[in-house]
Amino acid sequence: MRTLLETRQATFSRAGEPVFEPVDLSLAGGQALVVRGTNGSGKTTLLRLLAGILRASAGTVERHAPVAFLGHLAAVKGDLSCRENLDFRRRFHATASGLSNSRALARVGLAGLGLRPARALSAGQKRRLGLACLLVAPAAIWLLDEPYASLDDDGCALVDALLIEQLGRDGSVVLSTHQRQPELKAAPNTLLVRHHVQGAG
Repeated sequence: MRTLLETRQATFSRAGEPVFEPVDLSLAGGQALVVRGTNGSGKTTLLRLLAGILRASAGTVERHAPVAFLGHLAAVKGDLSCRENLDFRRRFHATASGLSNSRALARVGLAGLGLRPARALSAGQKRRLGLACLLVAPAAIWLLDEPYASLDDDGCALVDALLIEQLGRDGSVVLSTHQRQPELKAAPNTLLVRHHVQGAG
């Protein structure tokens, strides 16, 4: 299997101190990785580092395929409609290979809400719209920060189904979660992120 994402002794520093201990990982198509750690250990920082939003202060991060990042808060624009948010996502990633807006919205349980402003959605619906963004602009690597947040049981089951589909396309997934573990066809690998103790090492 082709390696899609790998790091070697990667970390990120603030005020000259690493946020977490150096991370080594290698992720191939069809593989999922759950990032675990205590609050403040640097899970979100690591995901942003993997996405290229942050730059490693030491070590290397190599992405061998397009990346999609979904943060803890759905990155949708409140003044735009659901459909316009999906159009923006598609144009931003310069792709026409994903699902149509109507099919993506239906897939995540938002059928018929294409014209509704994103600000009028509930927290769970905004999370679903964020998931729809993944479907209109496909990427081989999904980086998801707390993807089950604000979702009910049906929404959590939807996330699991989308993850299974992504892995079935030989894509890969890295996600952090503290409230639910993904239910996949094969158990995902686990990466424990450890907070760097200031002055250590």
